[in-house]
Amino acid sequence: MNKSIATQRERLPELQLVRAFAIIGVLSVHSTSYAVSAMKESQYFFLYNFMNIFMKYGTPTFIFLSSLVLFYNYYSQPMTRQRIGGFYKKRLLYIIIPYTLFSIFYFGLLHFLYYPDRSLADTVESFFTKLVTGKAYTHLYFVFISIQFYVLFPLAWWLFKKVPQLTKWAIPIGLAIQWAFVFLNKYYWQVPNKGSWALTYIAYFMLGAFVGIYYPKLKAWLVVSRSNATPVRTVSWILLWLSWAACGLGHVYIYYTNRLYGTAYNSTLYELMWNAHTYLGAIVLLQLASIVYRIFKRGLTPALERLGAVSFGIYLIHPFFLLVYRKFPLSTGNSVLTHAWYAGGFLAALFCSWLVVELTVRYLPASWLVFGNVPKTEKSRRRQEQQGVPLSR
Repeated sequence: MNKSIATQRERLPELQLVRAFAIIGVLSVHSTSYAVSAMKESQYFFLYNFMNIFMKYGTPTFIFLSSLVLFYNYYSQPMTRQRIGGFYKKRLLYIIIPYTLFSIFYFGLLHFLYYPDRSLADTVESFFTKLVTGKAYTHLYFVFISIQFYVLFPLAWWLFKKVPQLTKWAIPIGLAIQWAFVFLNKYYWQVPNKGSWALTYIAYFMLGAFVGIYYPKLKAWLVVSRSNATPVRTVSWILLWLSWAACGLGHVYIYYTNRLYGTAYNSTLYELMWNAHTYLGAIVLLQLASIVYRIFKRGLTPALERLGAVSFGIYLIHPFFLLVYRKFPLSTGNSVLTHAWYAGGFLAALFCSWLVVELTVRYLPASWLVFGNVPKTEKSRRRQEQQGVPLSR
């Protein structure tokens, strides 16, 4: 394949909307984590539980998207030392450096709040242990997982190029590896912090690889529109969305009965419902993004696109605002104000984080050190194209 042709790939701006959906899911889960414990006696507990469980698609969707973009952009290109070196340079600059800085920030914050008497030697040892395991703060495990997949990506890229037939089997291979890990860990290994290891999410990585490699062929099915509709596609779309909704509600239900009534379920059922719910959800969100992007060209789409563009920065900093917010709990027993206070936690995490990221990106020349590379929105891309300004990659 001609190199110039291989590198000319259609841009997929709707992916920013999927990132926006994913960060909203993450913030919903994190902002309701206290409420699901404190609001069991409330008649609205079902709503808190729903927001806490149904929105758990965030992390899997981010992994799916990352893999989709990587394979979409790189698979058709020849593997060279220069290209692989450039790949790792970008990850070092835009992922690992911000991860390290925020690990220092959160570790220092927790040390100041909870461990001020710990010795310097113990502090340094504890920090480096947590840095290399993604445990400096509860949410940083996701970046740690992403780094593992970045290490894995060139190997997967090479293997798929070497044996192209394997690309067609990416989905079953990913599911088989992930579930082999689930059962081996349950009955033999019992790895602590299983959720911090890439094998827990390998099915999403391989799903993203499959969609990224075959996107041109899958586009007519992935983009839900009247022009793409055929009887077979329409039925498949309906079945996909109904299956996703059923798995999501089933996932919500088992947590609801366990939390409220103490109903015991096999741990494998939790794993299965989470996997089915979020796995199908990754494709549903991709389809939903194409619908929203097409229908709401003004207002909603640009806002979601910008939210998706700054989602990595919001992910990194939002726990700080939740931590500060929760330092000022309500002293009243008024139920309306209590519900408003919990809702305020989500809003504070979203809008305070968004504001800080936007101001940093706009006014700090080296903002990529803190929040990584912020992609251009459609509006700014069009303006730059009109002005003849080259777009960053």
